[in-house]
Amino acid sequence: MPSESEQLHARRPLPYAPVAGALRAVETFLLSGGQQTARRNAWAAVVADRQRARDRREAEHEMAALAGGRTFGERGPSPLPR
Repeated sequence: MPSESEQLHARRPLPYAPVAGALRAVETFLLSGGQQTARRNAWAAVVADRQRARDRREAEHEMAALAGGRTFGERGPSPLPR
C-alpha cells in the first residue's frame, strides 16, 4: 500500500519538467558541449549511486528479516557463505 506522500505525488503532476528544461537551456547557452556532457554524466552517476544504495539497503533489510532480525553489522559468523 503506498504511503500518504506517495499518494499525494501520484495525484498531482510535479512542476519539475519546465524548470529542468529552462535550466538545460541556460546550461546550453553558458557551457560548451564537453562540459554539458560531463555534467550530465556526473549527475547520471549520482542518480545511479543513490539507486544502488537504496537497493542495497532494501536487500539488507529483507535479508535481516530472513535471518531472524539480525543485522549485518553485528560481529559474529557471517550470515552468508562466502
